[in-house]
Amino acid sequence: MGPGLIWGLDFTAGGSRPVDRCEADRAGAFRWLHLNLADRGTRAWIEREAGLPSSLREMLLSPDTHQRSLVDGRAVGCVLHDFERDFDVIDTARIGALRIALTPELMLTTRMHPLRSADIARQRLEHATTAIDPARALELLVDSIADNIADISRTLSLDVQRAEDAFLDGHHPPSARDLIGIRRRLAQLHRLLSGMRSVFQRLEKDQELPTALLPSVEKVAQRLQSLDADILGVQGQLRLLREELDIQEAQRTNQNLYILSIVTALMLPATLVTGIFGMNTGGLPFAQDPWGTWHATALAAGAAAITYALLRWMGFMRR
Repeated sequence: MGPGLIWGLDFTAGGSRPVDRCEADRAGAFRWLHLNLADRGTRAWIEREAGLPSSLREMLLSPDTHQRSLVDGRAVGCVLHDFERDFDVIDTARIGALRIALTPELMLTTRMHPLRSADIARQRLEHATTAIDPARALELLVDSIADNIADISRTLSLDVQRAEDAFLDGHHPPSARDLIGIRRRLAQLHRLLSGMRSVFQRLEKDQELPTALLPSVEKVAQRLQSLDADILGVQGQLRLLREELDIQEAQRTNQNLYILSIVTALMLPATLVTGIFGMNTGGLPFAQDPWGTWHATALAAGAAAITYALLRWMGFMRR
């Protein structure tokens, strides 16, 4: 059973050439194979014929998906996170693991589910005008992941800006619930980038890292740090908007409570008057007066008016 080859390319001085089988003779000095780990043949091929150190084979076949890196002689391995895609949906919120094994002659990338970065990388490789070596291949792959995240970040930033404009204009302002989805996606991007940046920072400090890869690793780490800073900026912008919404909601609640308190204060004397005249006791004023109800009503209204004037004099009505 052969490996589940999704696509493969050999890189020569004249450009890239497709690879139909993993066992095919190489047309150039460097080969990139993208494999499907869900295929049993892929696992068997990696164990027997990939020509990789045992530590890299273990990393490629391990069920563990947390982001990490290792260096074994001239070979480098990484597990990076990327967003999965569906056949009819390019951008999903599901995160999958992309496993990388890189040697001076070969780059293996494997995944369980389709990933967006692999499509972007293949398109760029097919139109590449410069020579592709291990350092350039690693840089191109991580740039593909970063570009996809940058596109998502720009979309989320525009969503936050639209929400801010709606809040400032006062027309259909967003609620805190409307911003939960944006907040969740930004937190997801930050966690992904933070883990990936840590991977390349550890590689950058690894004394065994091949010298030829160091400039690319440094460049990638800087790119990821800059992108993560952009994500944090959008998160800060969203946080300020949420605080403004919370302040506005608190002001609205306080205003309602203020109105309710004033109404309660105005009605309290009138309630007292009506309570007194509603008692079933003897000697009530106006009990025998044919105009007693009107007199009691006037007394209640007068008590409310006096209360209003007193509250206004004390400054409670100056709003």
